Amino acid sequence: MNHAKLVVALLVLLPFVSPCLAGARGQAVEKPNIVYILADDLGYGDVQCLNPSRGKIKTPELDKLAAQGMIFTDAHGGSSVCTPTRYGLLTGRYAWRTHLQSGVLDGTDDPPLIAAGRLTVPAFLKQQGYTTAAIGKWHLGFTSTLPEGVTASAQKKAGLPAGARILDGPTTRGFDYFWGCSNARTMSGLIENDKVIENIQPPTMLPRLGQQAVRYVNEHAGAAKAGKPFFLYVPLTSPHTPIVPTKEWKGKSGLGDYGDFVMQTDAVVGDILAALEKNGLAKNTLVVFTSDNGCSPAAGTEKLEAQGHFASAQYRGYKADIWDGGHRVPFLVRWPGKVKPGSHSAQLICHTDLMATCAELLGVTLPETAAEDSISWLPVLRGSGKGAPRESIVHHSIHGKFAIRQGNWKLALCSGSGGWSKPGDPEATKSGLPAVQLYDLGNDIAETKNLAAERPEVVERLTKLLERMVAEGRSTPGTKQVNDVSIMFQKSKAGKKAKK
Repeated sequence: MNHAKLVVALLVLLPFVSPCLAGARGQAVEKPNIVYILADDLGYGDVQCLNPSRGKIKTPELDKLAAQGMIFTDAHGGSSVCTPTRYGLLTGRYAWRTHLQSGVLDGTDDPPLIAAGRLTVPAFLKQQGYTTAAIGKWHLGFTSTLPEGVTASAQKKAGLPAGARILDGPTTRGFDYFWGCSNARTMSGLIENDKVIENIQPPTMLPRLGQQAVRYVNEHAGAAKAGKPFFLYVPLTSPHTPIVPTKEWKGKSGLGDYGDFVMQTDAVVGDILAALEKNGLAKNTLVVFTSDNGCSPAAGTEKLEAQGHFASAQYRGYKADIWDGGHRVPFLVRWPGKVKPGSHSAQLICHTDLMATCAELLGVTLPETAAEDSISWLPVLRGSGKGAPRESIVHHSIHGKFAIRQGNWKLALCSGSGGWSKPGDPEATKSGLPAVQLYDLGNDIAETKNLAAERPEVVERLTKLLERMVAEGRSTPGTKQVNDVSIMFQKSKAGKKAKK
């Protein structure tokens, strides 16, 4: 074959070869489907296999998933509440770099927290040939227009009515398809893409989300097998309040509605996994199951503990708190043939790490202006021991209080819980507790002994590390970036609050 014919032949073959190459390296890469299931307010100790001695709720589907893959025992949300954790998950950036310095979005006509020009995980994956979908709770803001004849005051009372149009919502932030609700408190307005299609009762939302996720897998199985992988993000509305198990699940746990709702959530996850298996997709699908933050006190945690169930397992605090019970979450990963079944990892990871993980998986370099706080956990999955593992993490509570973790040391820049647990910060300050807390999690996982006075050099070192992460606009190597607002470490007031 002469040179001209060879060039023509290569040009003809190039479109078929390039999707399988890893950027400049030219190494073949796999493009597995990615299913990321995010429970809402599910505590670390609510998954039975993670808390066998102090967990009383049966979670057979999650236990099975854990046995088929890897359990990360030191995984964290980017915050101890909902909206900021979801922002970090989808952007690879801590939400405290935005204007949301405390609390969560209200959920109805909040301007979107994710800026229009910011790269998101679904937008990145679309660039790599993925189809993307979000089925579940958004809670990252959008604006809307009401149908003719509906007033704004009526909207606030009843939620978005059928026929309302969604502006700057999920389909403008990287998702090809969205089906779900704004948040758990305004879930009556069921949204498809950019329109409210009907109003439903809260108890029907969870089963319908599960059905829709299964439908999505069924409808996209053929394309996935033909080389068009999908990213399916399933942010469930459960077991967040309102705690509304359906009739068939009432009484199943013997621990009340919360236990029943957790069991129903477990079953929904099982349905999605079964759909992958039925369609022959399980082997080529990377599945992640996790939660946005810890269990909420609104679940009736005192009563649950009296019954022998500790939703935070051995960790201190609950949702909203700066203590680990507020943000340490279950994190289960399955990828048959790639991840060793029944394996465990104590590697520190964060929800913000998804984008860097996807980028390494696909052999693509991310822009300097994206994923500023994202570190890949792919080397841990592969068991290669290569790569730069996460060595530190910044925690953020509902009242905007900061903590920084490096190795086993954790420094919290507040005197109390930073959230809803006792003592709260005003109460702790009034009682004379120190202004900062330092814990050695290697010897004190329950955060009971404050070592700040004994180890001032550690307090100083961690404080400087946090200062640098804030000043540089990123916690990963790269060009300095700019935070959206000025960041205050010490907040004298709670600021914008979220409701329990």
